[in-house]
Amino acid sequence: MHASAPRSGASRLKTRHLALLLHLHDHGSVLRAAEAANMTQPAASKLLAEMESLLGVSLFERHARGVEPTAFGLTMVRRARAALAEIERAGEEIVALREGRLGKVAIGTVVNPGTTLVPQAVAAMKRAYPGILVEVEMDYSRPLVARLLDGQLDIVIGRIMDPEGAADLEFEPLADEPHAVIVRAGHPLAGRDHVAHADLQDHGWIMPPAASVLRTRLDAVFHQHGLRSPQNLVETASLPVIIHLLRHSDLLAALPTECVAPYLQTAQMQVLPIELDVRMEYFGIIRRRDRAPAPGVAHMLQTLRETARRIYPPLPELRAGA
Repeated sequence: MHASAPRSGASRLKTRHLALLLHLHDHGSVLRAAEAANMTQPAASKLLAEMESLLGVSLFERHARGVEPTAFGLTMVRRARAALAEIERAGEEIVALREGRLGKVAIGTVVNPGTTLVPQAVAAMKRAYPGILVEVEMDYSRPLVARLLDGQLDIVIGRIMDPEGAADLEFEPLADEPHAVIVRAGHPLAGRDHVAHADLQDHGWIMPPAASVLRTRLDAVFHQHGLRSPQNLVETASLPVIIHLLRHSDLLAALPTECVAPYLQTAQMQVLPIELDVRMEYFGIIRRRDRAPAPGVAHMLQTLRETARRIYPPLPELRAGA
């Protein structure tokens, strides 16, 4: 009979270690972390030293202003946040099952599927399983994927933009997302047979925040045509704000046409006759590899896939392989 392998230091950490770790990261101070964890500062310092002894690495650098996580600390913070979120979700599932419900599904989505795929899929699932609580939030892919890795979301409909954490994720591509230039009906550029990129430069634009991938690619399109990026800007990620601004001003916006389909169909908005040449990677379903879906999440995944097959054309490589 073989002796069992020795337990790693990480396996001996307790939830109180993990909770303190997150407080230290979020507050940047042993004193404030101790207060948030309802313990004394000496007790918090002792618990931190215990964690570092178990792991054999320094998790935080101490300086006059407080504490700052090392690379080891950042790794542990990410895993600790996910682990505690899993424990919390387990408790929620137990309560839901005890009350005869099927639990909760937390979905994050980027704008285009957030206005088409996700609402239709959620409506279909609620008809079939009214006992499942569904939470939906809309944002850009990077912050959504970060919340997925932290355990705050079950599913993201978006893109994996960064290599960090990508090995922990599964991606199912769903659809392409071409962008067009959208304006209000009667816009000065709307009556033309052709619009050039130079015609767009000096108009006011509604742009996504500077850190977003779409903003980077819009800027690149202007630069590729020998133009500077538009300077008259409103920055927002809110689709309701974008729609209101488009309807009541001469601002331009780059959007997938699905996002404003009702306004295009009723001729309140128009697509300018220009090939914008802004291409985004396929968006799709993103999940964590290490998390088996709870019953409610499994139902939501199946409904998302069925709804996507109904509303989106097959992707080129899938069509070619059919």
